[in-house]
Amino acid sequence: MSGFDLSGRCAIVTGANTGIGQAIAVGLASAGADIVAVGRSSMAETAAAVQSTGRKCFTVHADLSRTGAAAGVMEKSVALGVKPDILVNNAGIIRRADALDFSEADWDEVLDTNLKSVFFLCQSFARSAIAAQRKAKIINIASLLSFQGGIRVSSYTAAKSGLAGLTRLMANEWAAKEINVNAIAPGYVETNNTQALRADADRNAELLKRIPAGRWAKPDDMVGAAVFLAAPASDYVHGTILPVDGGWLAR
Repeated sequence: MSGFDLSGRCAIVTGANTGIGQAIAVGLASAGADIVAVGRSSMAETAAAVQSTGRKCFTVHADLSRTGAAAGVMEKSVALGVKPDILVNNAGIIRRADALDFSEADWDEVLDTNLKSVFFLCQSFARSAIAAQRKAKIINIASLLSFQGGIRVSSYTAAKSGLAGLTRLMANEWAAKEINVNAIAPGYVETNNTQALRADADRNAELLKRIPAGRWAKPDDMVGAAVFLAAPASDYVHGTILPVDGGWLAR
C-alpha cells in the first residue's frame, strides 16, 4: 500500500459544504476514502464531487454551534453503516469587532462552534475508535491565529489558540492508543470567512505584501497536508500544527 493511499478508509469532514472543508473532502476521496460530509446547509455539490471520484459520500446535517450536536454526528455516522477512522474538524465561524466592543453572544457562538464542539466530537470519535480497536486519525483545522493574536477577532483567536493546545493534549493522551491527532493551520485562504478582508483594498494589499508566495491560498492548497495527515505516511506524526500559509509565519 502506498503511504498516501486511503483505500478502505472513511473520513468524517465537518463544514464540508464549501471552502476548505469541501476541498479536503474531495481530496480525501480522490486518495481513496469514503466521506461523511457534515454541515448545516446543503452538501449536494460536495456529494457530487466526491461521487465523481468513485467514492461514496454520506451526508449528516448538524449545527455545530449547538454543542450538544457533536455526539450526534458520530451516532448518525455509525447509523449509516460506516466505520469512520478519519475525522477532519473544519467547521468554524468568525465574528469581527474591536475587543472593546466585542459582545458576549459573539464570544459564545464562536467558542461553542470552533472549540467546544470540536473537543466533544473528537472525544466521541476517539471513544468509538478505541472501543473498536481501530487505528484513527484526527485532523483539526487551526489557524495562523493559533500562533498570533490578530486584530478584531477576539473569540476566534481564543478558540484557535485553544484548539492548538487541545490538539497537543489529545495527541499526548491518545498516541499510545493508535490515534494520531494533528492540525493544519491555513494561511489566508479565499473562503467566505475572508471575504470582508479581500474586499478591503488596503487590508488586502497589506496581507499580500506579507505573504512570500505573493497570493491568497485556494482551498485546494490544504488538500496535500490533509491527505498526508490522514494517511499511513504520517503514522509517527503526533501533536503537530502544520502551517500551510505561503510562508507567512516565516516572514
